[in-house]
Amino acid sequence: MEQSISVFKQGVYDFLLQDFEKIRTPQVVEENRQSEPTFDQVLKTLAQPPMFTTLRINVLKQPKQEIKQQLEKKLTEAYRKRKKDVPKIEEHPLLDDVLIIPNHGLDSHVQPVGKEVIVDLYCGLSVLRGSDVFAQGIMGAPTDVREGDLVSVFADVRGTCRKGLTQPFDGEKYFIGNGIARQSRYSLFVAEGKASGVAVEMTEPVFDALPLSGLLPDLVFPQNLPSIVCGHVLDPQPDQTVLDMCSAPGGKTQHLSLLMKDTGRLVALDKASNKLKKIQQNLESWGQTNCRVYTFDSTKCFNSTSEADGGPPYPAEVFDRVLVDVPCSALGQRPALYNKITLKELQSYPAYQKKIFKNAYHLVKLGGCIVYSTCTITSDENEGLVSSILKEFPGLKLTPQTPFIGQPGSAGCGLNQEQAYKLQKFGPLFMSEGQKLSSDIDTIGFFIAKFVKEF
Repeated sequence: MEQSISVFKQGVYDFLLQDFEKIRTPQVVEENRQSEPTFDQVLKTLAQPPMFTTLRINVLKQPKQEIKQQLEKKLTEAYRKRKKDVPKIEEHPLLDDVLIIPNHGLDSHVQPVGKEVIVDLYCGLSVLRGSDVFAQGIMGAPTDVREGDLVSVFADVRGTCRKGLTQPFDGEKYFIGNGIARQSRYSLFVAEGKASGVAVEMTEPVFDALPLSGLLPDLVFPQNLPSIVCGHVLDPQPDQTVLDMCSAPGGKTQHLSLLMKDTGRLVALDKASNKLKKIQQNLESWGQTNCRVYTFDSTKCFNSTSEADGGPPYPAEVFDRVLVDVPCSALGQRPALYNKITLKELQSYPAYQKKIFKNAYHLVKLGGCIVYSTCTITSDENEGLVSSILKEFPGLKLTPQTPFIGQPGSAGCGLNQEQAYKLQKFGPLFMSEGQKLSSDIDTIGFFIAKFVKEF
């Protein structure tokens, strides 16, 4: 089923097109790159989920091969239920805590066949990555939807569907597949108490990805590959003192704790208090105890007169490692069916990101390292911000990254080629049409820079 979408508003589209041309060849580092995609190809890729699902595993709890065997049983059950071939689980050659499952991908033969259920955009994107539909994501459904009914699920692209809609939705929608209703409309919208749990089991998604529901939650954590690489690049060691400045939604926090072998002191901050409960639950479910989670604004977490122990703020040079995974425009996330960001909002991020980074600079010890990362593709938030940081903080030095799985950054934006080699980028900017894709290439858009504080 062919479906067309317009991901960005016109002003943002024009800005990104100019930015795309700015960071292309001849300035960019070329040696490890395939032929570069066009801007329209980048947008098309952004609208599609990756063809691989990456799973970070709890190697502190069980050996990798035992987890792999349990996962194979789960996959066999799930794919036989969908009448699909069971994909082979692959081990990442460089990351010992990563398993990779190829997705079957887009099935153009899937057509709407049941009663129309409308879900919010976030829920729709999750389904395209392998999730079922949970109750809180449902926006509308006919009055006669009952448990066990065959339903066709559509995402509300522009966010215009009124909660509780009973009539056919005439706004912009995107078909994401068919499934079986596991809750009636009555239980979702009429019965007392807030509905929760799986509302639609997706039996025929338009993009067939690894089914994630109930997938060994105490052993397996679905996470984008670049996010996992980010933790390894920071390389926190057992018994160190480590800070995660912008920790929600918490996948990287949990990973840092594992890399520290649940020892030392890990501090996780985020100003969104409603998200920190989930981070704490994830840590507890994996039996991790070395992390303390605080609701705090990381633009204010340095204070020269504070105590080093306890909660924020903190005095200078307390932490051996600092992760600055900043709030960003998130334009590298996939799939992206529609992004409501305005040009003004897009251009506001670098100043805010730099404000957070200044606190990181003061809090890291001499000889310690800072990893800066985003899940966006704009040069202002990536190479441009790195250039600005190096000018303002001469005591910081860019350092090579290990592991290096992505592609080098772009020269220009105030950086030379040697500096560009020390940056690591992932995603649609490096995916050209007809190219043979691997799990290292077919990812979300992501950026990583690593600094060492020399003085």
